[in-house]
Amino acid sequence: MSDVRAFGARGDGKTDDTEAVQRAVNESDGLVSFPSGTFVISSPVEVDLRSCGRTSITGAEGCAKLVMTGAGPALHIAGGHEGTASPASLTTHVLEEERFATVAGIEIAGAHPEADGIRLDGLWQPQISRVYVHDCRHGIHVVRRNRNVIIAECHVHNNRGVGIFYDHLNLHQSNITGSHISYNKQGGIKVLKSEIRNLQICSNDIEYNYDLDAEESADVWIETLSSSIREGTIAGNTIQAMPSPGGANVRFRGRDGDDRRKAGNWAISGNLISSQMVNIHLQFARGIVITGNSFFSGHERSLRLEQSECIVIGANTLDRHPDYRAASGGGVTFDDCSACNMSGCTVLNARANEPNAEAAVDVRNSREISVTGCQILDCAPRGLALINSENCMVSGCTIIDRQGDTQTRDALLVRGGTNNLVAGNLQPTSN
Repeated sequence: MSDVRAFGARGDGKTDDTEAVQRAVNESDGLVSFPSGTFVISSPVEVDLRSCGRTSITGAEGCAKLVMTGAGPALHIAGGHEGTASPASLTTHVLEEERFATVAGIEIAGAHPEADGIRLDGLWQPQISRVYVHDCRHGIHVVRRNRNVIIAECHVHNNRGVGIFYDHLNLHQSNITGSHISYNKQGGIKVLKSEIRNLQICSNDIEYNYDLDAEESADVWIETLSSSIREGTIAGNTIQAMPSPGGANVRFRGRDGDDRRKAGNWAISGNLISSQMVNIHLQFARGIVITGNSFFSGHERSLRLEQSECIVIGANTLDRHPDYRAASGGGVTFDDCSACNMSGCTVLNARANEPNAEAAVDVRNSREISVTGCQILDCAPRGLALINSENCMVSGCTIIDRQGDTQTRDALLVRGGTNNLVAGNLQPTSN
């Protein structure tokens, strides 16, 4: 193991240790160690596995700190992997000299407007764990092409940009788990213009990733634009924020136009999701299952689905809880959607706070939507509205106002549309 102090680093919080740390990376045996101290650097530490070989960067757990006073990433780890996850695509050099780069047990603080924490580029099986990144632009920035990326047990906090940013990236197989990702203004976890398969976001605390001055914010933000993102899971997380302009706890946005199949094949399960304008916003999405979640404090909507198809919503609670009611709405909107199913949900005390909403559950300009076996209780101004839609079914639902304060004007509103079935619902309050 090579202690950076053996290469001249001081770690006194004042001396510029950039050259010494770079020398440790270039000349060490691959095990680069930061002891207790504050190590100031003014330009990126370049860890180029193509020349320096296998490298592990570790800090004295909780006691070693890097302060980046210049632009760019504090640690830039790059390799030459241009293949896939298939063993047949691995070159001998990648397999023997570049695999499994690790960063662990270190704190990284930004002290420059364009300072980033860690950048990963061209790597096979990198792992970031027990790292604390704060006050940077982007926390962990994954770019270009990587495979089998693990980010675990990290704190990514109070960054001006994105906490964990998958940016213009080709990536298969990645896990983000057991981490605290919060107060990152441009998103907690964001995927932008990237070809992604097999991304698992599990057992994290993802909170307060929003910006009151931005047009949009999201804690988990999946945006394809010209790319495709499929085969992922968001499970077992707490995801919450504060209401902000264009804010969503979870946002998927695929491609507009005729090619609307590029964002989907995801499962969103077992999460607690709350306290934004919209809890989950899907636009141009396909093949997403949303089940077993607890939603509350969706100030406009719990779920907003637009121009999406093959979405299954099952066995969730959508609650406007008495302790969290201020200005919250809740409920569900299907707008220009098709082939979607909502069943086994409890929608409690929702208000149609969303612009143009007419009910707790709005189905409008949509096709082949089924709402079955749900409890839609104590909602205002009505339980469910089916507007200008076709081939839809609403059956087996309980749509009543138990409070007796006449807030629910109607249980059901059906206006326009063709070939719809509305039958077998319990609705003492009926139009």
